[in-house]
Amino acid sequence: MEKLSYSLEDYIEEIYNQIKTNGRAKVTVIAAALNVKKASVTGALNVLAEKKLINYAPYSEITLTVEGEQIAKKILEKHENLAEFFMTVLGAEKSEAVDIACKMEHIVPDKIFGNMMKLTKYIQSECKDKIKKLY
Repeated sequence: MEKLSYSLEDYIEEIYNQIKTNGRAKVTVIAAALNVKKASVTGALNVLAEKKLINYAPYSEITLTVEGEQIAKKILEKHENLAEFFMTVLGAEKSEAVDIACKMEHIVPDKIFGNMMKLTKYIQSECKDKIKKLY
């Protein structure tokens, strides 16, 4: 599978989050969550459907394919873990950590991401009391 653009990654992540939270994804809710126009959402949904990552037809339910769900889970995992890294290791506030993670999830290579997660786990297990004193 070819790499998705950053914006398509955001769309597939949002679709996954909505299905997980509400049981379904809707164009209007996706547009509001990503602060884009409904026409932009429709265009992105058509591209994701062409790539066989979602099942979509106008006025019908939006669902993820198996491959689409795997990609969405990987993006979300990276997002959540990066936010945890920024809060735990760097002392960022949650809102700032989530915002930075949303931007970085697209560009951090898997190897560096893995190393960041190892460092986070180490600090959480070995240095938690010391790191709290820093911030």
